[in-house]
Amino acid sequence: MNSSDAQSDNPLLAPFEAPFGLPPFADITPDHFMPALEHAIAAHLAEIDAIARHSEPATFANTIVALEKTGSLLQDVCRIFFNLANAHTNPALQEIERAIAPKLADHQSKIYLNNAVFDRVDAVFKNADALGLEPEDARLLQQTHKSFVRSGAELNEGDKARVAQITARLATLATVFSQNVLKDEQDWYLLLSDETELAGLPNGARDAARRAADDLGKPDGYAITLARSSIETFLQFSERRDLRETAYNAWINRGANGGETDNRAVLNEIVALRHELAQLLGFENYAAFAVDDQMAKTPDAVRTLLDAVWAPAVARAHEECKDLQSLVGAEGGNYQIAAWDWRHVTEKVRAQKYQLNDADIRPYLQLDKMIEAAFYVAGRLFGLTFTPLQNVPIHHQDVRAFDVRDAEGGHVGVFLGDYFARSSKHSGAWMSSFRVQHNLDGQVRPIIVNTMNFARGGEGAPTLLSFDDARTLFHEFGHGLHGLLSNVTYPSLSGTNVSRDFVELPSQLFEHWLLQPEILKTFAVHAETGEAMPDELIQRIKAADTFNQGFGSVEYLASAFADLELHQQTPSDDLDVVRFEKGLLDAIKMPVEVGMRHRLTHFGHIVGGYAAGYYSYLWSEVMDADAFQAFVDQGDIFDAETAGRLKQHIYAAGDRQDPEAAYIAFRGRKPTIDGLLKKRGFAR
Repeated sequence: MNSSDAQSDNPLLAPFEAPFGLPPFADITPDHFMPALEHAIAAHLAEIDAIARHSEPATFANTIVALEKTGSLLQDVCRIFFNLANAHTNPALQEIERAIAPKLADHQSKIYLNNAVFDRVDAVFKNADALGLEPEDARLLQQTHKSFVRSGAELNEGDKARVAQITARLATLATVFSQNVLKDEQDWYLLLSDETELAGLPNGARDAARRAADDLGKPDGYAITLARSSIETFLQFSERRDLRETAYNAWINRGANGGETDNRAVLNEIVALRHELAQLLGFENYAAFAVDDQMAKTPDAVRTLLDAVWAPAVARAHEECKDLQSLVGAEGGNYQIAAWDWRHVTEKVRAQKYQLNDADIRPYLQLDKMIEAAFYVAGRLFGLTFTPLQNVPIHHQDVRAFDVRDAEGGHVGVFLGDYFARSSKHSGAWMSSFRVQHNLDGQVRPIIVNTMNFARGGEGAPTLLSFDDARTLFHEFGHGLHGLLSNVTYPSLSGTNVSRDFVELPSQLFEHWLLQPEILKTFAVHAETGEAMPDELIQRIKAADTFNQGFGSVEYLASAFADLELHQQTPSDDLDVVRFEKGLLDAIKMPVEVGMRHRLTHFGHIVGGYAAGYYSYLWSEVMDADAFQAFVDQGDIFDAETAGRLKQHIYAAGDRQDPEAAYIAFRGRKPTIDGLLKKRGFAR
């Protein structure tokens, strides 16, 4: 069979004929990916070479716009591959992932370190003032030029070669790191068999554990896995302190268990290479490089924000710990609160203070109703409707597909929801895409996917969520709306392609609507009785909204400090990231009863796109707290005028303008930290 025949038989390289251009998932096998990727890389390089060899002087159209039009096939194949590699992987896909990561990095280097291409980009950039460009065109030019410069385009040939080597090696290491964490998660489970081991677990948690055991081929037991919804529920409810400790240690030691999946040496090498890369590009350290093109601009600005929240957060955490310890003593417990106790005892303190516990709330938070609630809010704010799609290609049988329409009935995009935990899926929750919106060659509508890891309910029973689970659903759906509502010309400026410390604004802002009585009264419906959540329970939930915020803030901030400080280190051969982590926690006086939200050896954010950027959730929270206040000030959480500005300047705007300017266009001013401190209960 010749290469053209192989290409014609490859569903990844043929036009997608399914409704809405969805990929033909059922026809795709792992064997299709490497040939498709290699073909798409070659096609992209040919497109780049045509630009480099263009006989006419460089213009915005024949260089900058031309670059935007290249690589569409490669992007399509990569989106399919990496979505599957993250959400429904297998050994064959993992092998391809390890092989393709350095090839893709090398491919990017061949583009961004191509002298002829950069000379053309630079010529257009230096003549920008004379071009009379429209604002979005000017933004594209600025961002394109910056991408080349930050990739090393202005370096000498020797340094360019070293940048290419580093970039390829980092891609390999990131893949190894991620796969090591997944392997640790897949290999561990805690099998419970009798009532003494199940003590404290409510029926919903038992049903989910039974289902997990069935999936593991252990039909006579109950399995606790390292999916966050499974283990956090266990830590919250289990009366068995010894089993809580076992489960907690398994959770925090992912990537640090010795053997083939240990990530300590992997992370050491990542940190050293990132430092070298930053210095080659003219920065003191990687944190300075990473933050330079974000809203924060400098590590000092990040540290100032983290410090401003750290002090009140620690003070609150100490107060919370005293309450926990008092309850342990009152119950006759002869132990000091440890990290594996915090969630469990907190649940009891919450019940005492607010007559509220998770078991009271879960029956009202059915997954299907929470999805419906998120759709309702999107409808009220932005006029969107979500209609289930049947008989369309999906990448796993659990995935739900929806046709998204605007108020006039026009097609906005396709939304895919992948909600349940499974062993083939990486832990966590995220939004991604199979296609992004742009208007470069006609209207291209997005295909957006939300991926989560909720513990599925028992056979025939609804899946019940904790309030944190429901908040996660709203958070990721906020990201989804950022992709769906995008309305830009150029794909590289589309949707969530914005700075890290701005990208969390649409997601965190959307969370606010979950807690509104109008939403809870309508969609928080008891799974057994069908009754709406009572007003008094809603009031108790709202009253407890800032409860345990000391703990939540400290566990997050500790990880943000570790990320920032690690990427400001001057690496050495004997760097031990676990010892570094302990030294940092001692230096910031981390309460010993609180664990980090993410320890470094499994901290996927900082190996992926959030290196030296985990702070961004807090930076965005300054904006989201201030942004929701705009609706509160109008006395209407669905105020049409405010929602219109929000859509125009935030959700639909992509990266067509500077993020600070975008926020000011929506709000009329810069945000202040006051709203964040009030939201977390640290100020009145």
